[in-house]
Amino acid sequence: MRRIATNLSFLRKNRGMTQEQLAEELGITRSRIGSYEEGRSEPSIEILILISGYFHLPIDALVKHDLSKSQNRTFIDIGNQRVLFPIVVDEKENDIIEVISAKASAGYLNGYSDPEFIEQLEKIKLPFLPTGKHRAFPIKGDSMLPLKDGSFVIARFLESIQELHEGKTYVILTEQDGIVYKRVYRKDEETLELHSDNKDYAPYEVKLEEVLELWEFSCSINMSDFEEKELKISHMLKMLKDMQTELEGMK
Repeated sequence: MRRIATNLSFLRKNRGMTQEQLAEELGITRSRIGSYEEGRSEPSIEILILISGYFHLPIDALVKHDLSKSQNRTFIDIGNQRVLFPIVVDEKENDIIEVISAKASAGYLNGYSDPEFIEQLEKIKLPFLPTGKHRAFPIKGDSMLPLKDGSFVIARFLESIQELHEGKTYVILTEQDGIVYKRVYRKDEETLELHSDNKDYAPYEVKLEEVLELWEFSCSINMSDFEEKELKISHMLKMLKDMQTELEGMK
């Protein structure tokens, strides 16, 4: 539980609270807060539950992740808890794009909220994208023609289902299906209906409670125009970085 000391101090200061104020909120002494923050002692499971409940954070996030490396907006609300959503920024605090390769997509369902998993992904910057957090996702199969297998969709993260626009395309992450890219409609307050642009595939429904992440389409890279030997993540990254250089040169 080495993370507790730095995390507790970070969360307290982020709220603009003194050790005495936090201690009063938790119903414990100020000296115990000081002991936890200085690493001289570790909180019991009962105290961890109190801290977790007060800051609306899972205990897992408190003990496993360095929250001081995150920004406020890197937490998303799920039910009555806030879950760590790792957003990577460069040294100038500009958002950069993590690229989910076909290989990495297999582990994305388990790693999407793990900063260590996200940190290991390839990264690019595209200055022409709209404001917001973006990631690049691989396309599998032919259900969303003209995008073909091996192409990439760069999409913007939606913080609320209220941002969804009927009939637009989205990358959806669910526990049942993992990553899928579909045209999305609201069937009712609790259900989404997902449509493929290839009419050979029938639409199907997904309950909102099953949706872990929702990303709105920003742009795509259709890799079908390239030779097979070029369909590697390294080639795509080079192409995008070259595009970035050209765009910056045009400013």
